[in-house]
Amino acid sequence: MGSINTRANGLLFFDFRFQGVRCREYSKLEDTSLNRKRMEDVLKKIEAEITLGTFEYSRYFPNSPRAQKFEETSKCTTNQIITDTPMFKDFVEEWFSENQIRWKESYQRIVRGTLDKYLIQAFGEQEVGTITKADILKFRASLAKVPHEKRGRQLSNDRINHIITPLRMILDEAADRFDFSTPIVGLKPLKVARQDVDPFSLEEVHRFLEEVPSLYRNYYVVRFFTGLRTGEIDGLQWQYVDFANRQILVRETIVQGKVSDTKTPESRREVDMSAPVYDALKSQHEVTGGRSIFVFSNRTGGPLEHRNVTQRIWYPLLEHLGMKKRRPYQTRHTAATLWLGAGENPEWIARQMGHTTTQMLFTVYSRYVPNLTRKDGSAMDNLLRTRGFSSSETNSSS
Repeated sequence: MGSINTRANGLLFFDFRFQGVRCREYSKLEDTSLNRKRMEDVLKKIEAEITLGTFEYSRYFPNSPRAQKFEETSKCTTNQIITDTPMFKDFVEEWFSENQIRWKESYQRIVRGTLDKYLIQAFGEQEVGTITKADILKFRASLAKVPHEKRGRQLSNDRINHIITPLRMILDEAADRFDFSTPIVGLKPLKVARQDVDPFSLEEVHRFLEEVPSLYRNYYVVRFFTGLRTGEIDGLQWQYVDFANRQILVRETIVQGKVSDTKTPESRREVDMSAPVYDALKSQHEVTGGRSIFVFSNRTGGPLEHRNVTQRIWYPLLEHLGMKKRRPYQTRHTAATLWLGAGENPEWIARQMGHTTTQMLFTVYSRYVPNLTRKDGSAMDNLLRTRGFSSSETNSSS
């Protein structure tokens, strides 16, 4: 990433890298906000052309001694071949071992799988410094033709983006370590269509809880009325259920059968128990409180396996009730919309959900609120009526 800097004499100069060489080109412009802005605009064009492989040094700096030096290779891109760098497969192993310590075990498995299944197969035999942007684009395009191993259809844009993410991290680190410009700069993620939330209505929740097998009723009461994520409720332990303060302490989650830290630091939170949740947990304590550390456990005392519960209980019951097929994660969205519909404080709701701000609430859930609360303009009419304003009075005042 280039920059605009100031010399000792107060004049501005360009500072950027091209073909692995640090280039400083001096101007006669004084360091003013206007001049700095003009040079920054030029620098953006230079870096864009370097990325695209169309940068000609002499066109921008015709009197520079470097112009002649770069003349023969003026069509080289920022993805120039850098020799004497390790093989990609070797550098990847070093990079992975160095970063393991800062990743959760579940994320380590995800990255390891991406490396073994996709990245090492594609780039393993190349020197890390020889990988070009064209190579990456070709690789990404090939991923779009790979069928998903379980669903049979092609990989989604979201999945492809997640495959490219560690590649970006690897090449950025290699470029910094071996002093070349990363070929992945400027590569934008593929567009991913936003999936609409599809929460249950309060009537649907009631019907579901009335019909669900009694063994799982407490589980789904907690899911529908707390907004806990799947891993958070499946990994919930009795030591984190505070009946005295009527709170669930979200401290750990379970991923692929193993207990780990919460998804994000913000996910570590206290969730207040509503009356139905309190009653459900009290009832559940009589069932598993003496035989398992987990609130909702299997017959051996271990945590529930959510895929098993989803396939045996969740989907069959939705079909039996004639309800739309929805993922269990919609219970989290249901809690958010019910809280909003009840008029709860948005900041309180955000804390219950583990969000840092209220922005997501209004971005994702706001369109469901009028249907739940009838707060669609009629609330103002009701307020005016309670204050003695009739419709005729309000019309005349206008």
